[in-house]
Amino acid sequence: MTTAHPLDESLSQVNAKLKAARLGLKIERRGQKLNLRGILPPRPDSPKIRSFHQRIPLGITADPAGLEQIIQQTLVIAAHLIAGTFDWHEYLKPAGLKRADTDLAFQIDAFESYFFQQRLEDAQRHSQAKPASVRTTWEKAYVPYFRKLQTIAAQHTDLSLSETIYATVQSTKANSRSRQICCTALEALATFLDTPLPTDLKAFWGSYGNSKTQLRQLPTDEEIISAYDQIPNAQWQFVFGIMATYGLRNHEVFFSDYAMLANGDEEGAIEVLESTKTGLHDVWPFHPEWIDTFNLRDIRLPKINTDLDKTTLQLIGQQVSKQFKRYKIPFSPYDLRHAWAVRTIGVGLPDTVSARMMGHSVAVHNRTYHRWITRRDQRAAVRAAMGKSPV
Repeated sequence: MTTAHPLDESLSQVNAKLKAARLGLKIERRGQKLNLRGILPPRPDSPKIRSFHQRIPLGITADPAGLEQIIQQTLVIAAHLIAGTFDWHEYLKPAGLKRADTDLAFQIDAFESYFFQQRLEDAQRHSQAKPASVRTTWEKAYVPYFRKLQTIAAQHTDLSLSETIYATVQSTKANSRSRQICCTALEALATFLDTPLPTDLKAFWGSYGNSKTQLRQLPTDEEIISAYDQIPNAQWQFVFGIMATYGLRNHEVFFSDYAMLANGDEEGAIEVLESTKTGLHDVWPFHPEWIDTFNLRDIRLPKINTDLDKTTLQLIGQQVSKQFKRYKIPFSPYDLRHAWAVRTIGVGLPDTVSARMMGHSVAVHNRTYHRWITRRDQRAAVRAAMGKSPV
């Protein structure tokens, strides 16, 4: 909650006048600084083409003199906006040369607004609006690294923003997924702020990749059935069986339509709902006979909180992982998903179809399961060659 400030009452009166004048601008106090917020044109080199809500990091001291100063700045900026002559370069210093701790919080706030607007617009454009998924991505893949960036900026005030970005990346574990996610998050922020990064952050990714998936010892069909039998709770047996048969993510079990499955549909397809990480898509069983093996037509989900106004997809997924540990399942929930994917590769299902059912792109699918896809294609080529008649 924002702490009260002696300037707040005057600030409210000024903003009321700005609103009445329909200037589309508002003065904000963040701590001891005053900044301006409003619908502004995209920053230089931004991929956006339309104006959207942003902050101008003026950084004026929050006192009576500062209020008068920012009022004058506001009127000048409003005039430029009306005339179509507003220029970001007058308000953005060369970011790579500026101290990283200067207005960093405001810059991150502006990026957050841009991030959500862009992601939701993209999702709606493809008829896949998933606000819960966008929120989860922001909180998991961006917020932790922006906090780390701000901590390092506060500890090393002599560093420029680009130098602080490099220091933040190097503070993560080398050759790890967290480093890759950190690079992705900070690269996006640097692009948004037009901050020069002489060395591409991908140079810091290291050797982490999909070898972990490829080298993982996936459970055999026999081991999966054996693990199912050792779960004493029928509801968690259902969760396990559904994940094994349909390759679902942990949380997707609780956000799927099982109507066709329950009604005896011969193919046994299910529909993963819009509110999941990757949106609406259909999935078919591999192996189909596991529908009967795991008694999946009897829908019996555990009663857990799935209200996304009160919880998150991540927390729901964590409950599944906890149950795997509780019942001493010798592999992880994601091993079931990977085993399902390899199963579809083995039966020759086209990669585009399998990727769609898993709710990710073909590029991600091929990269993740490269080892097994390559083996399948080589096997098919060898069999074709062996089947040819001698010339």
